[in-house]
Amino acid sequence: LGSLFAAGALLFCRRVLLEDAHPPPQGGVGRRVVAFVPFSLAVLGHVAVGTWQVALIILGLRPLGAPGVVAVPIEDRTEAGVAVSGLAATLSPGELLLDVDWERRVMLFHVIDAHDPDAVREHHRKLYRRHQRRVFP
Repeated sequence: LGSLFAAGALLFCRRVLLEDAHPPPQGGVGRRVVAFVPFSLAVLGHVAVGTWQVALIILGLRPLGAPGVVAVPIEDRTEAGVAVSGLAATLSPGELLLDVDWERRVMLFHVIDAHDPDAVREHHRKLYRRHQRRVFP
């Protein structure tokens, strides 16, 4: 219920408060609500994986790899889409949105394992294209 309320609040803010040059996604509100379910499940899965990885590091069962900052391209995300991407990533332990560089069109994330920055970028790209874009472009 809380997730649906949050989705509604974000949609309201996007529509009313943000002047967005991008057209609304195809399919209308009904399809966006339906698409929110797989998006929220994907985010919950990411949170579960991040929680497990951080727990293993804290318990000393896995060494801390190479934490660092990774620049993830904004691509075709709207301002609201960037905000949702940052929020979704920050919900997961081990990942934090540090800044958005609008001039370079990148989001800067601190990740607990940055040994393969391309894999981090690919993860964000897939989550956006498969799930988020249909709900929060």
